[in-house]
Amino acid sequence: MTATTFRIGGDLSVRRLGFGAMGLPTEPGPARALSLGVARRAVELGVTLIDTAHLYGGGANEELLAEALYPYPDGLLVTTKVGVARSAETGEWRLDGRPDVLRDQVENALRRLRVERLELLQLHRLDPEVPLADQLGALRELQTAGKVGRLGLSEISVAELEQAREIIDVVSVQNRYNVLDREHESVLVACEAAGIAFLPWRPVAWGKSGAHAEIAAVAAELDATPTQVALAWLLDRSPVVLPIPGTARIGHLEENVAAADLRLTPAHRDRLAALAPLDRPADQS
Repeated sequence: MTATTFRIGGDLSVRRLGFGAMGLPTEPGPARALSLGVARRAVELGVTLIDTAHLYGGGANEELLAEALYPYPDGLLVTTKVGVARSAETGEWRLDGRPDVLRDQVENALRRLRVERLELLQLHRLDPEVPLADQLGALRELQTAGKVGRLGLSEISVAELEQAREIIDVVSVQNRYNVLDREHESVLVACEAAGIAFLPWRPVAWGKSGAHAEIAAVAAELDATPTQVALAWLLDRSPVVLPIPGTARIGHLEENVAAADLRLTPAHRDRLAALAPLDRPADQS
């Protein structure tokens, strides 16, 4: 039986199938009202892990979730990410891991989410122009100060994960990964060995799953949708995998959440596993 929950950092229990809030419109009007409804419906359906980031609208996504869900129900984890900032000169988004920027983004996230502590904070990307020790050291200081509970990383290699674990306790990794794209397979394997939560972004290949004949065939045999098959495969792939599919439509949300109850047979598992190569050198991620 596939486990339905996972303890991030060994103590923070969440249901494994979460929700990615990135695609929720935040501008005033009917679209925002729908976004509020989707976020609330996710919690009604039992989702306990919701992913956002400073990058998503410069904090507007965080504010949306707070408007929809605050005061947060017991057991709900809203995790956010920092480390990408908008240039004051060009207006373009860029990596920015300078300690003062990270600290400022954390303070703003606390304010926008209306909390005193971020139970899980992830570094959106490593900034190659800032020493790793400076980036992670700033986050560790925020953790020591009680403003952050646990720390994670995103879009990293196995080597970077090893380096980071010498500085902080890494409890989660968020890399691109799905049934058709397993470039970061070695990172998932490393996370599984260490008991680190692996949050795959783009978990259903942006709809490409439905166009793949083998996935469509498995879906038909299981009386499910290709999206549900792709999510069920992720949940079946490893107990540390916590998919965070996103949508701005309640119907799609309900379809996604229902994937947690879909069970693949060994034959289905083998057919899906054969769709993309698994063997990758440890440094290719």
